[in-house]
Amino acid sequence: MSTARDLMIVALGEAPSRPLERGDLSLALAGAEAYDLLRGEAIGLTGDRLVPRRQPVADDRLLAEAASLVVREAPYERLEDWLWRRGRGLASVYLTALERDGHVSWERNRWLPFRGGRTVLGDTEERRRAAHRWAADEPVLLALAAAVGIRDEPTAADPADPSVTDDAVLTLLAAVHDAVMELEAVRQRKAIEDAAFANVWRGA
Repeated sequence: MSTARDLMIVALGEAPSRPLERGDLSLALAGAEAYDLLRGEAIGLTGDRLVPRRQPVADDRLLAEAASLVVREAPYERLEDWLWRRGRGLASVYLTALERDGHVSWERNRWLPFRGGRTVLGDTEERRRAAHRWAADEPVLLALAAAVGIRDEPTAADPADPSVTDDAVLTLLAAVHDAVMELEAVRQRKAIEDAAFANVWRGA
């Protein structure tokens, strides 16, 4: 069971509470992978460092790939740095994987003869599993979804469901939330700079 694949399916099937940014989703997917690696005891957290524990036996190719990217030499890698490194373009990677495995197709019509339009989720066991976790209000899945705006956004002081009590998981969810907020701040700064540049050219 891959939390990242379930999160991607939820992202494709649910109406977001705010415009869904692909970069935000990529960071959350990296966080979902880290959560599964924590749960499988493939990694641990010492402070804010990802510490390898054992090589996981994963039947999920992308999760195995994530595990292979964990730095295995001291002083190890900061969780935030790993999220940014692993998260680069990860939403596109998961979308392609779901499409390849037959879980997602693309709506086509005479004006869109090739890949394009909106994605359509197939009625698959994987989709039903993701829907079950979502309907069950699984706290980690909900917290990751909230971080990217798929449901009501959590506050900075409370990025996770209060039923989450594991310190490592709480640290992970807070790191995802902080990374998404940092990315949003970067987008806002760029928008301000672009607007200022445009004003200069208009003579404003």
